[in-house]
Amino acid sequence: MIHTYRGKTIRFEIKYKNRTSIGMTIDSYGNLEVQAPKGTPDERVLQLLEENWEHIQQKLNEMQDRLHGPQKKLYEPGESFLYLGNTYPIQFCENKNIKQDYVVFEGETLHIYVKQLEDEIIKQALKRFYYQQCKALVEKSISSYQSYFKTKPRSIRITDSKATWGTCDSRQQLTFNWRLAMAPREVVDYVVVHEMCHMVHLNHDRSFWRLVGKIMPNYKEKENWLALSNWKMTV
Repeated sequence: MIHTYRGKTIRFEIKYKNRTSIGMTIDSYGNLEVQAPKGTPDERVLQLLEENWEHIQQKLNEMQDRLHGPQKKLYEPGESFLYLGNTYPIQFCENKNIKQDYVVFEGETLHIYVKQLEDEIIKQALKRFYYQQCKALVEKSISSYQSYFKTKPRSIRITDSKATWGTCDSRQQLTFNWRLAMAPREVVDYVVVHEMCHMVHLNHDRSFWRLVGKIMPNYKEKENWLALSNWKMTV
């Protein structure tokens, strides 16, 4: 079906089922499906769509952005970058006398201090900032959850992985992706708990997931955030 409201048109599919209320889902490709009790009038479905119009449009736009993949960042004032789950604009300060380029988060802005205003220099300053922040976040999280475990990590490393958010090897050495500094704190906590649970269960068997769920019952919400947001966690 097609419905136009407030100057925008959406396509959706209605499935009538044995249920008592109307529900809506948007899949990873941006397809909207409405599940409604058998006999529900079309007018009621359209009314519910209009009541949730802004939320639906937001989700559809997010899905479309995700399908397009990461957009190339512009290293200029006002460009936004993720930090702890929110996006913030960047501002620059060029100072040839500083010993090393660095980034400071203050006033809802990422202030970047560099010797030269060059894209690669700015990019590397941002990456260094995320590395440092990730290390601090991970260490704090490990300290918070250590009481659930009898053993401690032998080492903690921050890496530039293209495939994983974290790893734990047989020697209980943990590694974490620096991009985690872009995620909300509770998502960082989940990845840390996940890898610490591997100190007990190296594989992903039922015992492993039971332990994860015992420590963090709502962990699937954190997994979902990463699944939907990883495409924009980039510099």
